[in-house]
Amino acid sequence: MAALMGGHSLFSLFMSPQFPKGKKADTANKGGERLNRSAGYALHVMTASGAAAGLLALQAVIDGNVRSALLWLLLCQVLDGLDGPLARRIDVVFHAPRVDGYVLDLIVDYLTCVVVPVALMVSLNMLPSEFQTLIAAMVLLLSALWFARTDIETNDHWFNGFPAIWNLAVPTFLILDLSQKTTAIVTVILAISQLTNIKFPHLVRVVKWRLFTLPFAMIYTLNLFVLSWNYSNETGINYSTLSLVIMIAFPIYIGLISIKRTLFTESEES
Repeated sequence: MAALMGGHSLFSLFMSPQFPKGKKADTANKGGERLNRSAGYALHVMTASGAAAGLLALQAVIDGNVRSALLWLLLCQVLDGLDGPLARRIDVVFHAPRVDGYVLDLIVDYLTCVVVPVALMVSLNMLPSEFQTLIAAMVLLLSALWFARTDIETNDHWFNGFPAIWNLAVPTFLILDLSQKTTAIVTVILAISQLTNIKFPHLVRVVKWRLFTLPFAMIYTLNLFVLSWNYSNETGINYSTLSLVIMIAFPIYIGLISIKRTLFTESEES
């Protein structure tokens, strides 16, 4: 009876299945792989949703709804800021290989970071009328070339050239109420810098000064969101002195560390 109840009796196989060595671990691994694969493709969908948000921002520009356009652009920036760290955590290159997340990100970024902000700048006549089309075309052209650069980023995660974040630059021009001439000059300088090796920090991945840079960037983005939320399509900009200081101080800070990294070209991994 003992032999019948134990060993390899039919009863024992049903009541107490004997897994081959490692089978439970293999089952768990397969379950984890399926979960990571699903998460990877879901993340790709989240990245692609930035294009839909960009379309809504563009529609707001066409409708003359500046406030909505600014808010949609900020949502695009939030999505763009989240997908990179999540992609590295999930390892989408391994778990969701049928979609190239890097190419997808570039496509969405060109729409949301370049095309829509330039449309907003033109729609609001932020540039001198005699140079408006020329400057807008230059931004689109040079930004496309920047996205196609093979040396877009250094080993220590500094961008070569202005990283085409026109979705932050143009709202900043608007909120600071820059003159057309000043906007044109700054825009041309930033656009041309996209073809240079001037170093601009990746706000999340650059280790040097990250404990200060990342919180400062978050404060700047939050401040930009509040200002955009309070923007009136009728009366325009409403901001406090503190908000104005933040809007001016952050670009200056980025400019200073960019100059330092450019002049002192050694890698700054630590």
